[in-house]
Amino acid sequence: MAETNNKAILRKDARKTTSTDAAPKTKAAPKTTGWVQIRLFPIWLRIIIVLALIVIAAALGAMIGYGVIGDGKAADALKWETWQHILDIMSGKK
Repeated sequence: MAETNNKAILRKDARKTTSTDAAPKTKAAPKTTGWVQIRLFPIWLRIIIVLALIVIAAALGAMIGYGVIGDGKAADALKWETWQHILDIMSGKK
């Protein structure tokens, strides 16, 4: 355990002595770039994918709820007439 602590201290000391602060101010030292993560999918594509998955999940949920749990056909859950009828019942028109 003591060996690993000594190695860590030696590494810290080595970083301090080779830092760019020790370089003369007249000469510009090249900056080292750190680790850069390259995303496989851009943020905008991730948002579109998540929204598409939400729409698909809602449609499948409506089809399962209307066709399997309810008494209708699963494909009828995607028709506008079905939703208009549900909205009419909710608003008290029928």
